[in-house]
Amino acid sequence: MTAPIAAIAAIAPLAGPTAAAPAAATGASSGTDFATALGKGLDAVSGAQANADQLAVQAATGQLTDPAALTVATTQAQLMTQLATTVQSKAVAAFNEIMGLQA
Repeated sequence: MTAPIAAIAAIAPLAGPTAAAPAAATGASSGTDFATALGKGLDAVSGAQANADQLAVQAATGQLTDPAALTVATTQAQLMTQLATTVQSKAVAAFNEIMGLQA
């Protein structure tokens, strides 16, 4: 007889905008919440780019002790920028689709 398979542990809930009250309960403030979340996301992209720039300057001046940190920071900044660009493109496409439906 085979041993039973162990249960898979539950995934912990993610922190962030999804932990807030449901959209139906927030009413008119949901647009403000989205704008705040969008602003925080763009600030995070800017921070990642600034961190990568700072590490690149340290690498150029010989002050960087961990070259892997530069690689990780530049890759993170690149991916965050690509994500922001993709979200922007999708938002513009959705806006254009909505405007096309009204015509």
